[in-house]
Amino acid sequence: MKPPHTDPAQHVLRLRRLDACAVSDALDKLQLRGTVSGLRQLSSSQRIAGRVTTVKLVRHAEAEALRQGPPRHLCTTAIEASGPDHVIVVEQRTGLDAGSWGGILTLSAKLRGVAGVIAEGPVRDIDEARHYDFPVFARGLTAITARGRVAEIGTQVEIEVGDVTVQGDDYVIADNSGVVFIAAAQIARVLDAAELIVAREAAMAKALLNGQPASQVMGANYEHMLTN
Repeated sequence: MKPPHTDPAQHVLRLRRLDACAVSDALDKLQLRGTVSGLRQLSSSQRIAGRVTTVKLVRHAEAEALRQGPPRHLCTTAIEASGPDHVIVVEQRTGLDAGSWGGILTLSAKLRGVAGVIAEGPVRDIDEARHYDFPVFARGLTAITARGRVAEIGTQVEIEVGDVTVQGDDYVIADNSGVVFIAAAQIARVLDAAELIVAREAAMAKALLNGQPASQVMGANYEHMLTN
């Protein structure tokens, strides 16, 4: 058995106790990149965290030219490879207004217990995701089908989300503030740094509740939090 500090399930458990801002601050402290803005939470109030299952979509003709074997509907391989500790992350940067995620996929992922979906591109059938209270983060919405427009070129391959390169089995946390990716090789030190930041902010909140003025609490403690 792996020791707890190298166990992915333990990393996910710790990540779920944090929020996107604390993890983003930890990346700043460690001079790492991974924060992506502009991916809005569209269907649920839930924060999500987990290991990444990547999906890369390209224009349909490009996918057909490269395809070997029978076609599969986009994202179905990712769903079948994922569970409660996973977040499916889809790249659809073709420039086409076509859904990278939809209602039947939402139901299938919900039944698998998948934590949620993040799409670098538009999604559709968002009312169904809201009905199932299934978290979907995306660049925007569309009613236009992927059929004949975009198709999957790979699962668990390298993708780009915002200006961040994401690999399969990396980690991610997403809430209403933003989406933050953590490289698998960096997860332990990022979690340690984020937990320390949360503890320091809790102490600051306690000081405010005890009557200390904001200027005193938010002074040097706050400004130097990411350098100490």
